[in-house]
Amino acid sequence: MKILSTSILVLGLLGAAGHAQAAGNCTISLKGDDAMKFDLKEATVSASCPTITIELAHTGKMPAAAMGHNVVISATKDMQAIERDGIKAGAANNYIAANDARVIAHTKLVGGGEKTKVTFPGKKLTAGGDYTFFCSFPGHSMLMKGKLTVTK
Repeated sequence: MKILSTSILVLGLLGAAGHAQAAGNCTISLKGDDAMKFDLKEATVSASCPTITIELAHTGKMPAAAMGHNVVISATKDMQAIERDGIKAGAANNYIAANDARVIAHTKLVGGGEKTKVTFPGKKLTAGGDYTFFCSFPGHSMLMKGKLTVTK
């Protein structure tokens, strides 16, 4: 009986550890700096997350008008068009065209020392899809982009 109880306890702990890892796969935390770099080139999230959160911390000192950063999630094929249309939308719109259906999610534009985050439904992503995260501030996406891997 004691062996059975111990086995159940061990299995329960292993299950809880697996759940904790899955829960950790629901947040993308990025840092951007004054050198136009994100601290990550790849991020992984799970499509099974009820919600996914993008967190951005601007670790630089320059203001948003000069070196603002945001994070945009889109299908990789849409990135350049989103950026082009975002330039026309301007800084007041976080360099994102209003109601752009190609944008899966985006944060607001922040300057040095600021933080922002946004949450969106996990069902907006499909496991195995081709996704990119990038900064839509004009010219930044050349350096500030990465691959978003979506698992089940």
